[in-house]
This record gives sequence, structure tokens and C-alpha cells, in this order.
Amino acid sequence: MRNQLIALAVLATLSNTATAQAQPKPDYRPLYHFTPPQNWINDPNGLVYYEGEYHLFYQHNPFANQWGHMSWGHAVSPDLLHWQHLPVAIPEFTHTDGQTKTAIFSGSSVIDAGNRNGLCPTGTKDCMVALYTGHVTKGDEHLAQYQNLAYSADKGRTWTQYAKNPVVDLGLKEFRDPNVFWYAPQQKWIMTTVKPLEHRALFYASKDLKNWELLSDFGAVGDTSKIWECPALMPVPVQDETGRVTGDQEWVLFISAGHPQKDFIGMQYFVGTFDGTRFILDPANPKPIAPATGNVVDWGKDYYAAIQYNNLPASQPGPVMIGWLNNWAYAGDLPTTPFKGAMSLPRQIALKRTPAGLQLLQQPIAATAKLRGDKRTRQAIRLTNQIIPFESATDNAYELEVTIAPGTAKKVGLKLARSANEATAIYYADGKLQLDRRQSGNVTFNKRFASVEEAPLTPKNGLITLRIFVDKSIVEVYANDGERVITDYIFPTETTGGIDLFAEGGSAEIRQITRWSSKPTQQ
Repeated sequence: MRNQLIALAVLATLSNTATAQAQPKPDYRPLYHFTPPQNWINDPNGLVYYEGEYHLFYQHNPFANQWGHMSWGHAVSPDLLHWQHLPVAIPEFTHTDGQTKTAIFSGSSVIDAGNRNGLCPTGTKDCMVALYTGHVTKGDEHLAQYQNLAYSADKGRTWTQYAKNPVVDLGLKEFRDPNVFWYAPQQKWIMTTVKPLEHRALFYASKDLKNWELLSDFGAVGDTSKIWECPALMPVPVQDETGRVTGDQEWVLFISAGHPQKDFIGMQYFVGTFDGTRFILDPANPKPIAPATGNVVDWGKDYYAAIQYNNLPASQPGPVMIGWLNNWAYAGDLPTTPFKGAMSLPRQIALKRTPAGLQLLQQPIAATAKLRGDKRTRQAIRLTNQIIPFESATDNAYELEVTIAPGTAKKVGLKLARSANEATAIYYADGKLQLDRRQSGNVTFNKRFASVEEAPLTPKNGLITLRIFVDKSIVEVYANDGERVITDYIFPTETTGGIDLFAEGGSAEIRQITRWSSKPTQQ
């Protein structure tokens, strides 16, 4: 009898093991957001277009799925959506003493048309030039940060370090993130860097990319609760209150810094003027929504270090930015293998005139619509203190467009990636757009992950419009034509989930909801 019991126990164990192995595991790799084939990534770097290719360089650890050995990873795309992975572009290197190392921290790339400055070999048509922060260490000791230059004559496939590096050195341990662009009115290159601990952006100019002159600085305003990183200065087109492009433009300085929620990181922006020497803040554009936190770029927890593309073709109206999807509060703990970290959808940037001043608008580039697959839509769904299923189960990779008339409801919205005990709620309540991921799935990998995000939002003509991208473990929400954006990770434990519509505390109407499945984009 004992042997029979043992045999039955063994069979049960084998059966349970087989069942467990047969159960599909959550697939957290996004379908259409960029991720590396393996290992850690953070900030996007060197965003530049050249001869039919959009280059995406990025902070990368070639050896492990955690931060370290920072090098520039590399991918190219014909359309900013479908990516081809390439070998590491600029690796961390060891100095001649065998102990000192320079990690390749964040920076930008430009095209030196005609190789005018002679960095690339004679006869090179155009020279691709990278300006990046060299992060110098010896053993466990952090020695310095300064700005280095590297160049490529073969479209970014191989790189040569400039023999006279560094090109900008202040003798500081914390001085980083050069962002460079061509300033046509004065025929010169402009570099923006940061002194992160002092919350200051520094502006430099150069005629040849090798010799740089300090012009001015800006800072100690807006959100100074965290260090300043990854500056990005650019002219941005302006729309009037109807959404019509006016032909005007204003200068915007983006800074990665603190967040509306204490002790997290995010991005802020400043609107002002730039005359080739100084960036001067216009304090009325826009009037700060939250004075202590500056003007917020993304109200979620997982959008950071975004920079713009250089050398965009005429067919791609600019500016276009890509950001890193993660937050340093829990970045190393994300439950994803064999990769960690992702990039946002490319975002078209504009400013809109409003009674409160110029307001930042962000929208996924128009080509994102090409990722749409099969379609399902419903109209005029009335809700009174109830939940109505829109889809019982669908793969967690899709795009939604939703128009909501809030009516008398105290809360109205959607529950996504919904299973028996999990859901991510996106709703309008008390004049705010909110995203609640506290019951979104695996939220226990880090005690700071579970959260509710919120952004102030005013209905337009009595309506709230949402464009929502769900991609396995990523949610990007664009409200009222990009007036507010919330970007968050979620980690549902099921590979498929339902979509529910709900209203609480009164009546509301979903004027229209459309769901498109999404097509994969990475090779």
C-alpha cells in the first residue's frame, strides 16, 4: 500500500509539473515598443536620421541584465517603428594603465555634411559625429565626467575615438549628457549639458565640433527635488487654440529631473527664447500647473531621459522624441528576462496656445497607425453605476481610441488587462485623469511599484478623448490630443485580458470605443 501511495504521489507530482509547464507564462516583451534582444538598457542616445535610416543608440550593458559597463547599443529603422538590431556601436574601454575605464554615458549624434571638419578620413561623403559623456573610473573610484567625441564614416557601424578627447572638461565628477544640434541662424553647433547636482544647464557653441566655447547657463528653477539630467533644447511649432499650425515656434528646454510624486523621477519642460547665446524663460508660458514640480512632460512613472532626433527628413515633421521607459526607483527589479528596459513610441512634439499659456502636446507619430490590425468598435454605450464588458479576452497588445462624456458620474473609464483578480484602471474623476496599477498583476517585485498616477484634465466640449496603447507590459495614455500623457509599466500574470467599461456614482456615456490589435515591429 505504501508503494502504491508513493507511486500515486509521484504521478501527481509529474502531472502537476507537466500542467505547470503547459501553462503559458506572462510574456512581458513588448510587441511594438523597442527592446534590446537581451540585457539592460536605459537612456536613448545619439538619435539621428541619415540616408533612409533612423538611428537609435542607447545606454546598454552588453554583459548582463542589470546596469553596468555602459556602452552605446545600436538599432536602425526605416520608419521609427520597425527596428533592426546591430552590434554594440561604442563600447566601454580600458585605458593603457589597464585599470582606468571610461564608460560611454549619454549623448547625441549629428551629421557633419561633407565632412567639413575633417574628422572622418579624406573622401568621406558625410561624417556621423557622436558627443557623449565619458564616465571615468578606477576600480570602485569615480574619477571624472567630461564630454568626448567619436566619429563614424560608415553610417554608425564602426566608431573612432577622437585623439584629443575630452572636448569639454570642467574637472568635475558630475558633468554630463551633451545634447548637440545645428543652429542655422549663426551657422554653429550648440551643445547643452548639465551640472546635475547644481540643477543647471550649460550652453556651448562650436564651429567645428572639436572646440567649444561656454555661452551661458540656466537653472535652479522648476523641479529641483532630484538631480538634473539629459537636457534637450529645440524650437517647437505652435498651434492656436483650434489646433491649427500657426507657423510660429517657441524654444523649449526639456530636463529630466523630479516628479509630481515625491522621490520619483520624471521630466519637466520650460518655454522661452533662445538667441544663439542664452535661453531665457518666459514665466507665463505656461503657467505652472504644479509650481513646486515645474511643467510636467509625462504624469506616469515610466518616461524619462527623452531627447530629440537630429537631421530629420522633410517628410517627417519635427521635433520627434523618444524616451526611456522605466524609473530608477525600481528599474533594476523589473520582472523581465532576458532584457530590462524599453523605449517609448516616437512622439511628435508641439505647443498649443491656451488661456493658461503655451501647453505641450505629445502624440505618437502618424506612422503608428500602420501598426493597426483587426478592428472592433462600439458607440453610444450608456453606463449608470455599472460595468459593461467590451471584450472578454484579448491579447494584451492593442490600441484603443475612446471618447467619454463624463455626465454625472464621479468616476468613468476602463479596466484593461482584466482577469479574475487583476486589472489596470484608467478613468476620469474629480477633474483628473488617473491610472491605477495597484491590482495590475505582479506589483510585489518592488515595494514602490504599486501606485496611482494622476494628471489634471479638463473636458473639451464636455468630452474626454483617450488614445491608449497597451503593449504586454507597457501602457501609454494620450488624453485630449496629447494635452496630458501617462506612461506606466504593468505586469499582468495572464497573457490575455478583458476590457471593461465602467461608471461609478452616476451616469456617463462612452460615445465611441475602437480597439485595434497591434502588429509586431522588431526583427
